[in-house]
Amino acid sequence: MKLGKRGKLTNLGVGLLVLGVATALLLPLAAQSPIAVEILSPRSVFTDDVDLQLRYKLEGNPKRVINSSTPSRTVVARITVQPGAQFPWHTHPGPVIVNVAQGELVYVQAVDCVERSYPMGTAFIDPGRGNVHTALNPTSGETVLIATFFETPESGVITIPADAPDDCQVEAATHASH
Repeated sequence: MKLGKRGKLTNLGVGLLVLGVATALLLPLAAQSPIAVEILSPRSVFTDDVDLQLRYKLEGNPKRVINSSTPSRTVVARITVQPGAQFPWHTHPGPVIVNVAQGELVYVQAVDCVERSYPMGTAFIDPGRGNVHTALNPTSGETVLIATFFETPESGVITIPADAPDDCQVEAATHASH
């Protein structure tokens, strides 16, 4: 069967369309990061006189109070954690309020190595200020967090890398059985 110029162009067009659709479907999978952070707001400064005090008590620990007379430079971020992904050990300049919007997050502080599970619809406080921790997604689906960071620097990073504690073994792979 001999194709005319129009038939060849049609076949070429269909081929390119199929290639384009396949590429559009596969590229997001290839480019997907285990942990993606999308900054939703600029580093915002309170225009009013604002002090921040957070009180929290984790099971088995004494009550802690975080006082901040300069909580400005807040940043809101959406963090998507792929199944089995684990954050490197780190801290933040100031406190962080985290809402679990989808999935589940296991949060581990270096001071006690307790694995605390936060499912969708719950929230927790990360005190920052040298509180070294990690977190992981133990599920087979994505976990989505909405985090509000306080006391962020004017520019630069909002996550400060830290060494893993010697006596705290946490591995995402051991949790990804859900």
